[in-house]
Amino acid sequence: MNLFAIIANLRFQDILDILLLTIVAYHLLLWFRGTKAFKALVGLIVLGIVFTFARTWGLFLTTWVFQIFWQVLVILLIILFQSEIRQVLERVNPLQAIGLRKISSPEKWIPGFTQAIFTMAQRRLGALMIIERKDRVQEFITAGQSLEGDPSPQLLMSIFHKESPLHDGAALIQNGQVTQVACYIPLSPDEGLPKEWGTRHRAALGLAERCDALVVVVSEERGEVSLARERKMVQVENPQKLSHLILEAITPIISSKKILRERISSLFLHLWQLKIGTLILVSILWLLLAGQQDFEITLNVPVEIKNLPATKEILEPINPKIQITVRGLRKDASILNDKNVLAEIDLSSARLGKKVFAITPKNIKLPNDRIHIINIKPFQLEFMFK
Repeated sequence: MNLFAIIANLRFQDILDILLLTIVAYHLLLWFRGTKAFKALVGLIVLGIVFTFARTWGLFLTTWVFQIFWQVLVILLIILFQSEIRQVLERVNPLQAIGLRKISSPEKWIPGFTQAIFTMAQRRLGALMIIERKDRVQEFITAGQSLEGDPSPQLLMSIFHKESPLHDGAALIQNGQVTQVACYIPLSPDEGLPKEWGTRHRAALGLAERCDALVVVVSEERGEVSLARERKMVQVENPQKLSHLILEAITPIISSKKILRERISSLFLHLWQLKIGTLILVSILWLLLAGQQDFEITLNVPVEIKNLPATKEILEPINPKIQITVRGLRKDASILNDKNVLAEIDLSSARLGKKVFAITPKNIKLPNDRIHIINIKPFQLEFMFK
């Protein structure tokens, strides 16, 4: 396969194809990163690379086995990762993207909420609270008791009081309202977490690894407040910092106030290593597969004159050319040029005056028979002889 020839014949559609697939792959990697599904995704990429090389090098048995394996694997992936697939589809929901989801004003409930958090920390009342953002968290939690109310200090203190039957579990806050209590969250599978972390911290990080929710943890043993966000756990020292972190996370959902320069900077610089790595991976995959693509190319080919009688002279056209369009596999069609494609015309029947000669595929010689001519312009040439 002539990779240089393929690169030299890149079209606008090819660049757009690579960029679109890079965006999709980047968001998939970002979404699955840190979860069990990510390990499976990496394994699939490795298997895909092996399959591509086997197919490119003509390894018949390996290619045949992989083709059967992929058919079974697609069904298994849908069954095993149906929850993750549903979350990905919800993320690209256009109604959610244009902001049709109802969001309450955070300024009304966050100050009282953060004050209640640190009051519970001072009193050594353990607590676990989920603040839902864009991703739906119901897929990952075991539903507890339904409840509707503002996240006021009085309500939160009563829920997480040690004598309360609802204190064991998490409270869910949606759109500025407490909607469920005594919810149970899956624990993080990460084995390298600090030993001093208890079940609440592991549960908080477990949810933050699966969606974009914020999870606030109050440690009963140490009286500390922590916030799990984007697969990371940070300790918070005071209510003001906690309010700032929550507002910073929720505000972009309500209305983005970033100026255009900040958005462009974030687009290119945020996680730039992952973005560049994804672009390189997709580009390599595209180059490996592009050679098997059905491809058309149009060339201007000079016409070589043969068997012109010695008594005749061509008045016009001088240096005739034709335009041909050919189709074949990209690895074959991309190497064509006016040096390895030859058009010939036999002028042995030339006579004085004008004479028309037809141009057919028989007049054109191609490097191999895997390429087919689909159009010739003009399909005939008119010569003037003297």
